[in-house]
Amino acid sequence: MDRTLLILLLGLMALLPYGVSDTMMPRDRAEIWSLGPGRIDGLKGRFEELAFQKTLPARNHLGRLIGPLREYAHNIRGTVYAVDESTIFIKGFTYDGTGPDAFFWVGSTPRPSPEGFIVPYPEDYKGRDPPVLSAFKDVDIILRLPMGKRLRDIKWLSVWCRRFTVDFGEIFIPPNLEVPRPRVLPEFRRLAHGLRSGNVSILDAKTIYIPNLHYDGAGPDAYFWVGNGSEPSAFGIKVPNEMGSLEPLRGYQGEDIEIQLPGNLTVYDIDWLAVWCVQYRHNFGHVMIPKDLDVPPALGQTKITPPWWYNPTTSTTPDPSKDTYGSPANHSESSATLMSNCRELLDGQLQVQWQMVEGSGILLPPGETMPPPEAVEIQLSGRIREDEYMAFGISGEKGKSSMVGGDVAVAFYDQEKASFRVVDYYMTSKAQCDGKNGVCPDERLGGRDDVTLVSGERRSGITRILYRRPLTTNEGTLDRAIPLRGEVSILAAIGPLNSRKEANAHGAEDKTTEDIRIDFSSRNDHSCKTPLDRTPTPDDGIKPWNIPSIQGETVFSARIGPTGGKRGYTAITGHPSWGIAWYINDLLIPELYVERGQSYVFMVEGGNDRTNPARYHPFYITDSSEGGFGQKSEIEQRKQRVFAGVGYDAEGYPYPTAAGRYCEWVHKTIDQSRTTKSFEEFFDTLRLMCDDSSEDAASGIAYLNWTVAQETPDLLYYQCYTHNNLGWKIHVVDPGYWSQQNKGSGTFVQQLHIIIIPLLLAIFSLPHLLFHSPRLLR
Repeated sequence: MDRTLLILLLGLMALLPYGVSDTMMPRDRAEIWSLGPGRIDGLKGRFEELAFQKTLPARNHLGRLIGPLREYAHNIRGTVYAVDESTIFIKGFTYDGTGPDAFFWVGSTPRPSPEGFIVPYPEDYKGRDPPVLSAFKDVDIILRLPMGKRLRDIKWLSVWCRRFTVDFGEIFIPPNLEVPRPRVLPEFRRLAHGLRSGNVSILDAKTIYIPNLHYDGAGPDAYFWVGNGSEPSAFGIKVPNEMGSLEPLRGYQGEDIEIQLPGNLTVYDIDWLAVWCVQYRHNFGHVMIPKDLDVPPALGQTKITPPWWYNPTTSTTPDPSKDTYGSPANHSESSATLMSNCRELLDGQLQVQWQMVEGSGILLPPGETMPPPEAVEIQLSGRIREDEYMAFGISGEKGKSSMVGGDVAVAFYDQEKASFRVVDYYMTSKAQCDGKNGVCPDERLGGRDDVTLVSGERRSGITRILYRRPLTTNEGTLDRAIPLRGEVSILAAIGPLNSRKEANAHGAEDKTTEDIRIDFSSRNDHSCKTPLDRTPTPDDGIKPWNIPSIQGETVFSARIGPTGGKRGYTAITGHPSWGIAWYINDLLIPELYVERGQSYVFMVEGGNDRTNPARYHPFYITDSSEGGFGQKSEIEQRKQRVFAGVGYDAEGYPYPTAAGRYCEWVHKTIDQSRTTKSFEEFFDTLRLMCDDSSEDAASGIAYLNWTVAQETPDLLYYQCYTHNNLGWKIHVVDPGYWSQQNKGSGTFVQQLHIIIIPLLLAIFSLPHLLFHSPRLLR
């Protein structure tokens, strides 16, 4: 290794304990693993990896240590901790199980005695009476005090035999024990998209309670987001929502939710929790996490609201009419979210993601050889109906897509059982399965189903199923092995299910025909353009709104408002949206018409708080359909022509000239763009909110005066100086254009009269001529 590089690396590592890594938390471990610490050009990635490792728990937080159990009989052992004021944790509990009537026993007498009460274990026992303790060997035990008792109410914990009134082992509770407690924090800082909440609480080291949450749901790529540093940044990690899902956040209307940090992450490892837009790197609001926390550990004792409470359609009995349901397994930071591989198949109808894992489902970093991978997790996402399946697997022949001899998994949603399923198939021929030959489940051919369902979800017409399959099995005929390294030919198909809920024949266009190869050990084999549920659905019936253009006006108001979902900005412009856009004269991105030589006034209320990018949207006019002049490099700025709204200081640096106070059209409740058929109907669901900078609201408006030069191009755009894709078209026409249009239309009508009127007279006169001219009738 180069000497200079070695010195630099050692210097960076030396700085880690002093907080240099506080702002360098990567978005996930898979992203770090892919950088590779051994490459010189991967030095930054290695530094971030070290920084992330620094943030992992430095200790095994189990609660407040009380001490070891004192043994009197039956080989009692274990270390006792106070988890919170009503929960006890015993690490490595051991008991031989031979006591005839032994229980965990607590009381308030000076020493263990019959004057106590049982702490049931397990807590969710069945039957009327708590079960007698069985044998345990180095088992971790969580005990919850019954009947509302608190640790301050008891003096000891014992393993006690009621029949013989014998104490097998005990520990005394210190009288002034300070137990970990939940911590109440301030509410979310209110920055954008109507985000607000009650006081946020940390229930334990991984569980965060957010009461009275409001958010309009209009951010295109927003998530709960945690990380390090003095304020939220792009170096963070997604946190699953209350459903355990990592889908972009929906709208909330005063709901109380709990979220849990993914993987090994705890509140001791983070500095803030935010609602963050990943695509546009913007903070909608956040709360800081203090460093002096002493909250209960996350040992599973916190009873959180089950996912089906928030949305019953995620239970085992989904409501297909809602078209949003799934199995909300808390697959926190699962391989589905960390998969760096994605292929798009069948003309965009199917996407497949994959990641090699240990047999237990633990993700493997690249280059890891101990232990070797035993399985691969695969996620299929398909635009299919509820009576269709997705099939994916290993081709029957190397070098071509062959059904015969193919080993595939068939994944689908079973409407009758209201559950997601994935089934191991082998294809001896292209015929329907008869139990001996054809396209058959392995079990119908006498084999074993070797694929395991991990989770399933259906949302917005997209079925997404995550499953696991071993790399090799002992079924040499029915299962094809996936090599640890190297490409294999794959095949995929989409088709209807038959009455047995088995794969039926698919259409000729709904299967792979070319030789497509995948190395399942690869990293960053990613050719998918965008998730299927974020691409327009051809037959979803949602049409863009018709926004009228503005013609003949010389004064315009410019404010911020929501983009209108699938019917609004993106559908109109074909460009991705950030979640907000310009409203001109209270219309969503209307096309404007201006004349050369004419002067125009734009009254701008886009926000002038430079410290808050979410509320700072200076207005300018450019020839760029994207905008965002202020965020561009000097080279990129040279590619834009600016016609109004940007000035230059004495040193030649640009600055915006029209920002004004912040006025935004916000949702009265949540985004209702999907259900409103016209913009006028959608606009009625909005209300205007402005930051009044003074008693005279008009004084907070910024005025942009623009006289259109004769050499101005025919097409320009009004845009936001600090962000991309907030505005739309300005058509520039010559003086007298509208009078010419009106004159032209009048001339056309006159000419039409000259032709039509004589023709009509001739038609009406023809019967009269025929009647009075017998010769014409011969």
